[in-house]
Amino acid sequence: MHDATHYLHCGRDSEAYGGLINTPVFRGSTVLAKDFNSWEASKKDGNPYANYGRFGTPTTRAFEDAMAGLEGGHASLVFPSGLAACVHALLAFVSAGDHVLITDNIYGPTRTFVSTVLTRLGVEVEFFAPAAGAGIARQLRPTTRVVFTESPGSLTFEVCDLPAICQAAHSVGAFVLLDNTWASPLYFKPFEHGVDVSIQAATKYIVGHSDALLGVATANERAWPLLKAGAHDFGQTASPDDLFLALRGLRTLPVRLQRHWSNGVTLARSLEQHPLVTRVMHPALPNDPGHDLWKRDFLGASGLFGIEVNTQDPTVLARLFDNLKLFGIGLSWGGFESLVVPVGHPVRQHTPAPPGYLIRVHAGLEHVDDLVLDFQRALDIAVQKPCVAVA
Repeated sequence: MHDATHYLHCGRDSEAYGGLINTPVFRGSTVLAKDFNSWEASKKDGNPYANYGRFGTPTTRAFEDAMAGLEGGHASLVFPSGLAACVHALLAFVSAGDHVLITDNIYGPTRTFVSTVLTRLGVEVEFFAPAAGAGIARQLRPTTRVVFTESPGSLTFEVCDLPAICQAAHSVGAFVLLDNTWASPLYFKPFEHGVDVSIQAATKYIVGHSDALLGVATANERAWPLLKAGAHDFGQTASPDDLFLALRGLRTLPVRLQRHWSNGVTLARSLEQHPLVTRVMHPALPNDPGHDLWKRDFLGASGLFGIEVNTQDPTVLARLFDNLKLFGIGLSWGGFESLVVPVGHPVRQHTPAPPGYLIRVHAGLEHVDDLVLDFQRALDIAVQKPCVAVA
């Protein structure tokens, strides 16, 4: 079945809900059992009516089943945010004395968590260069429990050689976790490349409308028992209303992401030509260092990329950001709207700080000509020296 068809039909059971096309929103805490045998049966895996609302409702199961199928994994679990999915997936696999390797271009809040909470819990945290590939073997130890990756990486968009990393990590029994939000399940198939747990901030492209917070982690059969037990131990759950919005978002994801991809590449190419821009970080561009890996492993691209401008002058930066009319300044991405985030210099151990100033760009669903004109106009204004009146 083609992905475009799969996204329309996954997680649906119209016959179970009176012919309704969409799985309804099921809200509830207490779930009554009609008798003792039903109570016992409700504890078994696979029953859509779990014995307590925190363990999920039919709305939960519909989304989890859809995501497991789309990612190509064994099963999925939902979380109240993308960060919650990242940190609780990590916690499910590690104990005091374990060693974990984290890609140096990891999402900032995940980096903060591993550097503070995991360290406080007695887990040894070490970062590796995104370009390590098979060379990560030099950092692996008998105590390495998890290798956590993000590809392309946050803010600077380096692409990891995930098959090589997975092969090396599995040789010492480690689990490979991937933040797969940038590509979504549509454009990167994690389990075909050796990943054990794939994590999505469903807040982003899956929901697609900037109006819900949601995370989901999908595991292969080897990793699933640990992921499931760990998540339940921490009492994680997600709102049925947000899950409904995510299910709705899945139906249009292939159409939306194609537009994000096209708009992002066109905008990125146009920005390469401006004298204020010294670097564009987008793996779908042929001159990007990660392009060959992206072309080998990915099926498409999203609308998220980075640029470096050759100034750190706050006056120039203010003129740039304040003259963007179609790009809001705001966190998150993956909605229908275009956004920018002033980054500056992200925290890194293995790569030097850039001489300029980094900006994260999200190309939304607007007409690409309007996006290009808006950004070019703001860049032009930014480099103009304001006239000073002389008395």
